[in-house]
Amino acid sequence: MKRLCVLVLSLAALIYTVPVNAQDITVGGQLRPRFEFRDPYSAPTGLEHDVFTSMRARAHVRADLEKNVSVMLQFQDVRFWGGETSTLADFSADNLDIHQAYVDVSSGEGPITYTARVGRQEIAFGGHRLIGTVNWTQQARSFDALRLSADGSTVRLDVIGALLQDATAAANDDDAYLVGAYAQLRDAGPGTLDVYGLFNTRFDRSGAGNPDTEQGTFGARWWGQSGNVRFRAEASYQTGDRAGLDVSAFMFGGRVGTTLADGAGSITLWYDYLSGDDDATDTDTKVFDTLFATNHKFYGFADLFLNIPVHTGGRGLQDIAVKGSYRPDPRVNLGLDVHSFHAAKSNGLSTGHFGEEVDLTLTYTHSRNLRVTSGLSQVFQADGFADIGRLTENMSWFYLMMDVGF
Repeated sequence: MKRLCVLVLSLAALIYTVPVNAQDITVGGQLRPRFEFRDPYSAPTGLEHDVFTSMRARAHVRADLEKNVSVMLQFQDVRFWGGETSTLADFSADNLDIHQAYVDVSSGEGPITYTARVGRQEIAFGGHRLIGTVNWTQQARSFDALRLSADGSTVRLDVIGALLQDATAAANDDDAYLVGAYAQLRDAGPGTLDVYGLFNTRFDRSGAGNPDTEQGTFGARWWGQSGNVRFRAEASYQTGDRAGLDVSAFMFGGRVGTTLADGAGSITLWYDYLSGDDDATDTDTKVFDTLFATNHKFYGFADLFLNIPVHTGGRGLQDIAVKGSYRPDPRVNLGLDVHSFHAAKSNGLSTGHFGEEVDLTLTYTHSRNLRVTSGLSQVFQADGFADIGRLTENMSWFYLMMDVGF
């Protein structure tokens, strides 16, 4: 923590040496400790419960320079409490990392604003369905990327190119890339229409002859609000090659929700379908890959489906859910989500029923700088979970998190 503060103050001093006004400098940070209890700790081994506290510490400096140029530097330290060998062992800053470090060059004001962002950056599209920041995790996700944006009153277009792995680095044996385009049409009836094409590749440079991946994902998402009704409908199709297998997979989903009469709550009906494979022995795969999504946001807060398709055993997923919220006080929000999980393909399973999950969340906003959130999830395991080696008994999970930002 001390090294993090010293580093940010040093960066701020460096930035003040360039010819900018004091009001063009922004310094901020975040502290987010989170206590968690999980029982059982790790499925399917049947280990006993686990109790731990993790913490994110972030600090950033942002400078708006001349001629529509800005720079962002964000550092973070992520650790478990009690992770050091002793109270005198923490002096190497081994957890300190650069989360974001990029430069923006913009065209300035006009009917259409053009921006180029170069460097390490968070990227999220389409509600985080396929590319998201995964902010729930303490480390979150960022890309080494180039992002080109054109933003007008009714249309926005983003083009990205990210280097995921480079075999030149000592830790990697592969070259991996992500490129794509994401467009938003804001006047599509009562909502916004998103259309996109994403290409992810991986090439083996180790000489071991591992199969390559060249996969494309194409889709659309229509979302918005009409009167008191909020809606979302989306679909994606994947094709190409994934680790030497021919890909033909798809995903579709939708939701519809409304605000309660007094405006203090809401209720939403939710359904997602991710295709699965009906024959794991052939040269094709029909399992949908969620790429770089924030799956915590979609498939239950207990995080049993973080890595899809691995965490579905290649059978795909159906998620039928009802989500509600109630605000008894402007500072307090109660959330209740109920999920029923089923395989899209029950090939080889005794049943396609994975189980149910109930998520209860309580959020208290003390001020604009401090928020406290607690959650309790109960997973009711069905035989489908055991068949794919994920969960052999019911699971309970509880967390308490404080989030302070400035």
